[in-house]
Amino acid sequence: MKLKDIKSPGFNPAEWEAKGYQLPKFDVEAVARKTHDQPTWVHFGGGNIFRAFLAAMLNDLLNEGKYDRGLIVAGIHDYEVLEKVFFPYDNLTLLVSLKASGAVEKKVIASVTEALKADFQFEDWGRMVEIFRNPSLQMISFTITEKGYVVPPEDLERGLRPESAMGKVTALLLERYRAGELPLTVQSMDNCSHNGDRIRDAVLSFASKWVKEGLAEEGFVNYLEDGRKVTFPWSMIDKITPRPHVKVKELLDADGFVDCGFIETRKHAFIAPFVNAEEVQYLVVEDNYTNGRPPLDLCGTLFTTRETVDKVETMKVMTCLNPLHTSMALFGCLLGYNLISAEMADGDIRQLVQKLGYMEAMPVVTDPGILNPYEFIGTVINKRLPNPFMPDAPQRIAVDTSQKLPIRFGGTVRKYLERGLDTDNLVLIPLVFAAYARYLKGVDDKGDRFDPSPDPLLEELQAIVSPLELGRPDQDWSCLRKLFSRKDVFGLDLYEAGLGERTEGYVRELYAGPGAVRSTLHKYVSQR
Repeated sequence: MKLKDIKSPGFNPAEWEAKGYQLPKFDVEAVARKTHDQPTWVHFGGGNIFRAFLAAMLNDLLNEGKYDRGLIVAGIHDYEVLEKVFFPYDNLTLLVSLKASGAVEKKVIASVTEALKADFQFEDWGRMVEIFRNPSLQMISFTITEKGYVVPPEDLERGLRPESAMGKVTALLLERYRAGELPLTVQSMDNCSHNGDRIRDAVLSFASKWVKEGLAEEGFVNYLEDGRKVTFPWSMIDKITPRPHVKVKELLDADGFVDCGFIETRKHAFIAPFVNAEEVQYLVVEDNYTNGRPPLDLCGTLFTTRETVDKVETMKVMTCLNPLHTSMALFGCLLGYNLISAEMADGDIRQLVQKLGYMEAMPVVTDPGILNPYEFIGTVINKRLPNPFMPDAPQRIAVDTSQKLPIRFGGTVRKYLERGLDTDNLVLIPLVFAAYARYLKGVDDKGDRFDPSPDPLLEELQAIVSPLELGRPDQDWSCLRKLFSRKDVFGLDLYEAGLGERTEGYVRELYAGPGAVRSTLHKYVSQR
């Protein structure tokens, strides 16, 4: 059983269907032809969440006859993703949904009709330009992580052939402008706060520079700022799509499905021809489109106002999921766990996430109206995180922790200060900050070394804590002030917020020696 067989002449679906595989119900080739001629949706970033969520949603619409076009995926950073899991399998993906009940759903996703490398050095660039100059294009979307929106200063000096993701997107938007100021919605679907503004700011930085230097017409910036022509809506996305797991591979092997090889790209993307994911998913989007949009509301997407998206995103990112994930990631790595579900069977960790969410973060959450915070967090704690069939790992969640802490925890602390609430009630949030200082050491609770997950500031922050040693209570702890005053890492200066000394105290306990992580965690979750 091979993915490419599905598009082969004379394909017999009986074997696949007998083994529980859901196959495309639409004419794949007809959809591909129409999408080629009249594209409506281009997505940048072909990773796991794209294949398991966005492509799968559109696949459902096609299966149900509610839409007639697929989407085009554009690689803009890690081209190996296209080379390893799109090109060899005719853009098909196998989605394996792992349900808390133990049921497994296997669905072939065929909604991706083209996979293109969005870079000047490849022939695909000409096709990208053609697509962007087509009036039918309604929206471009992104799952390229927060790092993808960064504008390197040196990239602004490269003129109309930039190397960064946002630079190349701006070059394509310039093509659309030159084709007649055609309308378009630029839709971030990344898991970061006010994500639409991040793209808008990045794009405008390139556009302004190019106009100033005479590389682009003066009207280009006006085009991007004209909300009747180009919009940058906010969104909140939530679906756990962990790395491909050996248990899922074994399940597929037993079926005779042969496209199961694990792949790690040179840029450390962990992928496979299949993607495993949880069943629960949320996508809340600001409904601000200038040229229409695919009918994603018919497959569960909630379209609403910017204000409501902000409330939902804040609820999730600062309270109901992301901070719980990060706290589990740090303590999970320190305590030797490899599965999130296994952590939820640990009484101390379960108390940590329950009390962190309900007692410390919930007091500053605003109910968004369309999703109830208590129901959301209840689903997270009681259904999503304990799901034994979800092979998610703390090591995956710990990736880029320095980029996550200022939003997931610093934002909550700021709200306490803004509302005049007593920060003495915060015990577990500073404990997580302290755990990060212990995690950076790369030594677990048994005293064994481990490799912290990739992070753009990892080496820099590890250098700060490098003087510290385990089991040395009388050592010089002054380096901690340099760490905990980093506003870029924690969202604010912890000393100015009144949490610095308390966090330092926790660090001293966590560094006491083997077993100190467990004893410190147990002590404070029990007291809380």
